[in-house]
Amino acid sequence: MNAFNPTVEFDAIRDGVARVCAGFPGSYWRDLDSRRAYPTDFVNALIREGWLGAMIPEAYGGSGLSLSAAAVVLEEIHRQGCNAAACHAQMYTMGTLLRHGSEDQKRQYLPGIADGSLRLQAFGVTEPSSGTDTLALKTFARREGDEYVINGQKIWTSRAEHSDLMILLARTTPREEAQTRTDGLSVFLIDLRGKIGNGIDIRPIRTMMNHATTEVFFDNLRIPATALIGDEGKGFRYILSGMNSERILIAAECIGDAKWFIDKASTYAKERVVFGAPIGRNQGVQFPLARAYAHMIAAEAIVYRAAALYDAGHNPGVEANTAKMLAADASWEAAEACVQTHGGFGFAEEYDVERKFREARLYQVAPISTNLILCYIAEQVLGLPKSYGAPA
Repeated sequence: MNAFNPTVEFDAIRDGVARVCAGFPGSYWRDLDSRRAYPTDFVNALIREGWLGAMIPEAYGGSGLSLSAAAVVLEEIHRQGCNAAACHAQMYTMGTLLRHGSEDQKRQYLPGIADGSLRLQAFGVTEPSSGTDTLALKTFARREGDEYVINGQKIWTSRAEHSDLMILLARTTPREEAQTRTDGLSVFLIDLRGKIGNGIDIRPIRTMMNHATTEVFFDNLRIPATALIGDEGKGFRYILSGMNSERILIAAECIGDAKWFIDKASTYAKERVVFGAPIGRNQGVQFPLARAYAHMIAAEAIVYRAAALYDAGHNPGVEANTAKMLAADASWEAAEACVQTHGGFGFAEEYDVERKFREARLYQVAPISTNLILCYIAEQVLGLPKSYGAPA
């Protein structure tokens, strides 16, 4: 009897993505990792096959697929040993633009994003002084006639150097003048072309994984008022939708990583012979891999449940955060088991385990830490007192 597959309807998508990934083996990623280079060829291949335009409606040149289908795309990329961090923002920022952008914005930008002539890869939210306390951000957009003037700083804004467009969250009303804690923040679609060195400065941050991470400085950046997405001051609500899709899509990547680790370790355990027998017959090797598999399929179920709720028009904050936490835990558990199965070879670059191991560790922290998810569930679901923020 075959195990239940929550995404069997997307098998054709899996096959198509796998064919693209087959052209980018571990040696390709190891070379990029050593040079801290952006995977331009890989991203272009995904664009040519239409996978990065998956969520853009057909009317604008995309495939018009659901978030569930997009999750399968990203999961399969990671399952094949590749990494979607170079391009996944294009999918999870789609929710904000598609749900709240104007028709003019969609017609101006979506066709170019769909055909690859424009890249929407940057999501500017986090700031050095606020971290995950989004409501405390200080980047300010001041209205001057038909323009906004932006000053401030963002950090952990990955792919800004390789993007033409950025979704930016900035304050448009001073915090002390906002009617509620969540009012006064606005979302903008920033066209970065021609702005670098002319109101925007981008500085790379070297990290333990090759994710093209940067900090971005805004110095009297002038943008047209038409760059505003939705209504001024209501941006936090719009961003929440994007954050839910971000959590779901990254959770799907974690499921893909977990499957890669488990497959990699199982194959090695069957082939590696020590003391005259394959190490896979030893329960000390079997049990961690079996447990990692069990936890992976449990996490997979909540990931695609959250995606289905999102596709149905709901705002699945609890499900999206739970999916991200459990999937990240599952991928990290599988990563640990994979390294342990490989022993010393798990640390050798040629096996790709150490690279994927470093990449998997990130999702215990980003885009939101596991501890904050637990705080959120405790407050929102269990009704417990809020454990962070201003005291009651």
